[in-house]
Amino acid sequence: MSKEVWSKADLHIHSSHSDGTGKIPQIMEYVATRTDLKVIAITDHNTIEGALFAKQLEDVYGIEVVVGEEVSSREGHVLGLFLTEEIRPGLSALETIRQITDQGGVAIIPHPFSNQGVFGPFGRTGFAEKISEMAFHALEVYNSVPYLILANRWARKLFPHGAQVAAVGGSDAHMVHSVGRGYTVFRGTTAEDLRRSLDAVETYAEADPGGLSLALRYMRAVPRIRQLRATNWERCRVTA
Repeated sequence: MSKEVWSKADLHIHSSHSDGTGKIPQIMEYVATRTDLKVIAITDHNTIEGALFAKQLEDVYGIEVVVGEEVSSREGHVLGLFLTEEIRPGLSALETIRQITDQGGVAIIPHPFSNQGVFGPFGRTGFAEKISEMAFHALEVYNSVPYLILANRWARKLFPHGAQVAAVGGSDAHMVHSVGRGYTVFRGTTAEDLRRSLDAVETYAEADPGGLSLALRYMRAVPRIRQLRATNWERCRVTA
């Protein structure tokens, strides 16, 4: 039997440092006690503040943290992982990806065909051409936000096999109980292994069943998420 180990990572999590309802210690506690995730990425809007805090708590909870940011580019959201510095919002998607790459990070296009996606709900026609232009590293083909079912289907259908783009999944959690509902499967167990798996274009996306209960939880949380987004408007909005 093969002794090869594959693990789960949630690469798209929001905290109260932008528009998530969960505080960093709550998220870390939930991951450690309620999931089998080995690695998580905190990807707040336009800040790495929460991710850096989570990184300091790795040893306390036994969970490896990747420092990330969901950057508001002019064309839509771009995830940067393995960051050391914040990426300024309001740049073009191309420039955002370049700045992520310049600091040795991984650039991911999340929920590509959503309203906040770089390609948008009507961007399927020119998708193939834009892949080579943008030179991002991975495409989020599963996002657990309940209203993105159709956008997920398009992402999976149009996923560019053979184009040197890795497939990833994430929860896009804005509440603690959503963490781990969508995830990336990678070879190994550590954040370093995750990076190697992304570079080797061998990751894939999976989902835990959430069904109606997750949708209802999300609906109840929407007013609070909107309130947080309004409170942190300067952080969450796209700035020129």
